[in-house]
Amino acid sequence: MVDSWERARGILEGSKIPPGRLADLRPLSGGTYNTVEELRLTDGSRYVLKVAPDAPGLSHEKQLLVSEAEFYRGAAEVDVPAPHVVALGGDTGAGHLLMTACPGDPWDDSLTETEQTLLRTELGRQTARLHRVTGPGYGYPSGALGPLAADWRTAFTGMLDAVLDDARHYRARLPRPADEVARTARTAYAALDEVTVPALVHFDLWSGNILLDRSTGAPRIGGLIDGERMFWGDPLADFVSLALLGDIKKDEAFLAGYREAGGRAEFDTPALLRLALYRAYLYLIMLTEVVPRALDEGHQQWRQDVVAPELVAALDEIEELVS
Repeated sequence: MVDSWERARGILEGSKIPPGRLADLRPLSGGTYNTVEELRLTDGSRYVLKVAPDAPGLSHEKQLLVSEAEFYRGAAEVDVPAPHVVALGGDTGAGHLLMTACPGDPWDDSLTETEQTLLRTELGRQTARLHRVTGPGYGYPSGALGPLAADWRTAFTGMLDAVLDDARHYRARLPRPADEVARTARTAYAALDEVTVPALVHFDLWSGNILLDRSTGAPRIGGLIDGERMFWGDPLADFVSLALLGDIKKDEAFLAGYREAGGRAEFDTPALLRLALYRAYLYLIMLTEVVPRALDEGHQQWRQDVVAPELVAALDEIEELVS
């Protein structure tokens, strides 16, 4: 059993922070993969430590912390609030990530309608700024699925094939057979060729990963966190988690801010096909990961009841658009 306190002290020392300044350590909940802890020092400063698990996962989940660190570096380039990387290392090269803590708590339902509109508009602006950051190729910077690809079709089809292979390997419960999902997805692949610039994509920007800071009065976005699912690809892919289990086209405030800051949000047929592909990809991940995560029966049933129909809807939309 790893002693969290001693592990944290060792990582602080390796980061040139005196370990004797560690005053408090507490686990943080909300994630389903990495171990996450908040470290508070004697001067009141706060850090977050993520430690990768020694456990089975999906094919793309190797070296996730490399991708997360890449996201934070990109966010810093365009002045989007996010943690700052202090140290990335460990026995495997990315066994832990030490970062600064952002102020605030996860976005919740306590906002007024006016606050919601203002914050969604600002989130749109910040997301558009993120999408100005470009990478050297397409795919996961962790290298989990191999080197970055020269084009988006190659990268994304490899990502989708990998999660379908995971579903077969783990015998995940899918609403349609994996081979049928693959056949339907292939009919939309030509739309991927419209993507010509590898943009920074967080791919997990649901409300739990957006911190709201109320310390100065009106709520503001304190930080975008948990960037471990980041890849270089199509900006439209971020619209899936930004409207998780919903429809981004109905989020007028977000889209107004996104377009105001220079983001392109046009929903022609190729864009709708790509969005359906990205929804299918995310919902395949959510349905497959329950097996290696060994999630309890309640969580598994929720995904069958709520996520599985959304996967079917995405596949049906592809079939309708290509017909």
